Amino acid sequence: MHTPDMRQAPDCPSSLAEPAKMAELWARKYLGSLEARSQSWANGFEVKPRIVIARRLVSELRTASAKAWHLTESLLAYEVQRHGINATLIDPWKVSKDVHTVYVKALAAYGKEISPQRLSVKISGALGKLRQRYTAVDPRLIGFVSMQFHYCGKILVDSAPSIERKILMSYFKVIDDHLYMPLQRAYNAAAHYSYGDERLTVIQTLLPHITTIAKNVVTRVNQLYPNYCSYTDRLNNPLVQISSIRDAEMFQVYLWTCVLEQRFDSIQEELFPLCVMLYPTLKVNWELVRQMLHLLAREFKDYVTHNQMLFYAPYQDALWEMFSPNIFPDIIELD
Repeated sequence: MHTPDMRQAPDCPSSLAEPAKMAELWARKYLGSLEARSQSWANGFEVKPRIVIARRLVSELRTASAKAWHLTESLLAYEVQRHGINATLIDPWKVSKDVHTVYVKALAAYGKEISPQRLSVKISGALGKLRQRYTAVDPRLIGFVSMQFHYCGKILVDSAPSIERKILMSYFKVIDDHLYMPLQRAYNAAAHYSYGDERLTVIQTLLPHITTIAKNVVTRVNQLYPNYCSYTDRLNNPLVQISSIRDAEMFQVYLWTCVLEQRFDSIQEELFPLCVMLYPTLKVNWELVRQMLHLLAREFKDYVTHNQMLFYAPYQDALWEMFSPNIFPDIIELD
């Protein structure tokens, strides 16, 4: 059997700025990735006014949310029991209300042709509070809640005209990002640093490249495991790639949150349980996670100096150990 060569320990990650600056950096990230698509989107607007599509999708929200709840519950019911999560903490009516409120805002932005990056800035605070409300009760609840939101968005996208689906996905990705990732927590941690702090500078350097880094990592993993099939499909399936890129971004944000907070709590209490809950269910082999961590470490080195690596090295090393073969011996048999 042959497996890709991975080092026993990865290299190093790092730091941030004040909340407003952080939110701006995250929003700017969307500009580059969306600019290339803007012309093709504009061509599609002639088919149906976006405001008409938005209204129709709002009318379908209740049905979409119900379907998403059924999907999420059928996938995670066993995991909720296995992790000893108090099922009464998961209130379907409250979650559905939150889903409705958030998606109405996202669809309103889509209908008014407010850009996804602008939506990200406007909605980040509300989504941060929503995320904090669930994680304050039990950090593991965010796995169930974020999946409910994700599936609701997917169902709505499938209901939209095909020419508008890529556009809608960009708006709904804003929601996914802020629920799966502790962005607001990172912004709050950044507020405790003075401008120009070395720790902040490292993360200010890396944050604008978070999606580029994630895409490079996902592309390489797809090359290494061309025949691997997850719960949804092969790794090169467009929807699987979108989820994979989001996960690679998520790991980076959790890492930077640790650097800013100067403690490992966010990964221990949220990210690790989230992965243990979702990845086996979604048929994501732990070797894929280790490969991702290995490749992330290589990507970071293209943007930072050796001294800057020292800020995030302890947290990156700890993250590697949590997902090491000693903990998860799973491997992928290559053809």
